[in-house]
Amino acid sequence: MNLPHFFSKESCTERGALPRLGMHISAGMHNIITPVPIFGSLWARAMPPPLPAAVGVLSLAGMALLWRDISSKVKGDKRTFGSLLSQYVAVKAVGWLGRRQRKNLEADTLKVTEVQEETLLKRLRKNADTFYGRKYDFRSINDAAGFRARHPLTTYSHYRELIERIAAGEERVIIAEKPLILAMTSGTSGPSAMLLSTKDTNTEFFLQGVAVCLEAMRKAFPESDSLQRTTKFFYTPTFRQSEAGIPIGPNSSTPASSRHMLNLYTTPAPAFEVPSERDTLYLHLLFALKDPSVGTLESNFASTVFYAFTALQDRWQELVEDIERGTISSALSLEPKVRTRLEGLMKADAERAGQLRAHFQEGFEGIALRLWPHLNLVLAVDSGSNQIYGEMLREHYCKGVPFYSPFYAATEGLIGVNLWPQEESRRYLLCPRSMFCEFLPENSLDEENPQTLLMEEVKEGESYELVITNASGLFRYRIGDIVKVTGFHNHCPIVEFQYRRGQMLNVRGEKVSEALFLGALKKAVAQWPGAQLVDYSCAESGILGDSIGGSDPHYQVFIELKGVRNLTEEQRYKLDICLQKDSAVYKSFRIKGSIGPMRVQLVSEGAFKELRKQMMAYTNTSANTFKMHRVLRRKEYAQFLLGKTVS
Repeated sequence: MNLPHFFSKESCTERGALPRLGMHISAGMHNIITPVPIFGSLWARAMPPPLPAAVGVLSLAGMALLWRDISSKVKGDKRTFGSLLSQYVAVKAVGWLGRRQRKNLEADTLKVTEVQEETLLKRLRKNADTFYGRKYDFRSINDAAGFRARHPLTTYSHYRELIERIAAGEERVIIAEKPLILAMTSGTSGPSAMLLSTKDTNTEFFLQGVAVCLEAMRKAFPESDSLQRTTKFFYTPTFRQSEAGIPIGPNSSTPASSRHMLNLYTTPAPAFEVPSERDTLYLHLLFALKDPSVGTLESNFASTVFYAFTALQDRWQELVEDIERGTISSALSLEPKVRTRLEGLMKADAERAGQLRAHFQEGFEGIALRLWPHLNLVLAVDSGSNQIYGEMLREHYCKGVPFYSPFYAATEGLIGVNLWPQEESRRYLLCPRSMFCEFLPENSLDEENPQTLLMEEVKEGESYELVITNASGLFRYRIGDIVKVTGFHNHCPIVEFQYRRGQMLNVRGEKVSEALFLGALKKAVAQWPGAQLVDYSCAESGILGDSIGGSDPHYQVFIELKGVRNLTEEQRYKLDICLQKDSAVYKSFRIKGSIGPMRVQLVSEGAFKELRKQMMAYTNTSANTFKMHRVLRRKEYAQFLLGKTVS
């Protein structure tokens, strides 16, 4: 099994990959293995004379069986025994842990009410002696009903000042422990928020998320039970320090933070020290192409994998030349020490370069399986705002390769796990020990004091906004995610992510969600001969003001297409018609004339790639956690795309 470095942050249907605890899996295995020779020698001294020989024979037999098992698995070329053994032991250990955690999860889903209340009270007891715990008298709360009666529903504004106090160095404000980092959200549906990330959050993510999903992956894709390396598209984030010296940045850690983990990846440690995303991506691709036995392509989001393949299509000749000559392109801005270390890992390989050149010259449809014939899986979130990237990968670059979207998670922590990897729909079982969950019915979201439901009270087929109480200081917190309950596993809800509240189109109260709009857009694109959707964003006309002329409120839609250079007015209008068919409310406003016809702008190739860079620079978002904004809330972004309009 490839042991991936799962962790992501934002909405892991939309939001997914391994927290800091996970970085120490291999290190932990190393610590378990290291003492064995010491205890073995002490044991040998205490044994009667005939026994050491027998034990030696058994040890040799055990090593032979171990080597036989390792040898039987698919693995990369030129791997040392130590490297293979480290990965083998880590996989076996996490596999055992995954089976145990899955068994625990099954038991928890049979007694959801009890487990949820236990989880809540654990959070309250731990933080009862903080400033916040005393304010709400956590110590006197004995059940979920008492908590809900005592504590209001909250949003980020409720915590902003408290978190600023923590950043300045004050202790025991909201939580009893010092946060590991001050984690910045990606700001997809509003300004970035600074949240607390704790050891408990990361521990839960690993035990209840990573371990369980690895077990689900092993069962669904038995061929992934191998010793192949993974290509992980990860970019080392930039952190700054708070007044108190607490790191501030995205809640993700580099695989290079544990040397033992590096055995799992094709990318060598020095590449993770490169600050430029463009140069790091080149190195990811270069070392992945050198290894024909890659087993998994992994990233937090499908968009990152998609952009990697577009870069590969642009730069394949340069990459092949480097492999042929055993060099690192001079176009990369690398520190001399980093370049020297990387060049030391390169050897001229004309044979592999010839194979690669032939594959690329065949074209890029299905290229992934030609480059890596043993590729088992693409591991990335491909739902929500990443749905279109997942579809493009499956239809083009990664044709024939299974995809698995393992988690529903966020900066706030683990929310759910996908126990059905082979299903086309992305469903997530809520994790009853990760967070205490409440649910606001979709039709009550705008009420002043809406009433929440608990896990055992929600109904299949209904949609709700999630309200969570987590391990890192958020209590009855509205995270803004709308989910649909699609069923139950025993007594525990299974959900599908629907949309973010801040990513709705709403010029007259019609409230068109991202999922609804994308469905209409895909139907319209299907009616445009030769067109393939690459990317899109929308803006409500009010954000652009006089720059687009006076008219009734309407949607400004920016689309990047392949295969089409222009659209007729009739073709553009098809999008409006498709949305009217899918949304009765939108249709009624259009018939009344309260909402004008949407304006569809075709933008130039690469416009969204440029917009992505601009958005990341403005929000200080890491490439690992960035998600394209489907509804633009900043005038500058909409004007940028207006400037890229070609039709």
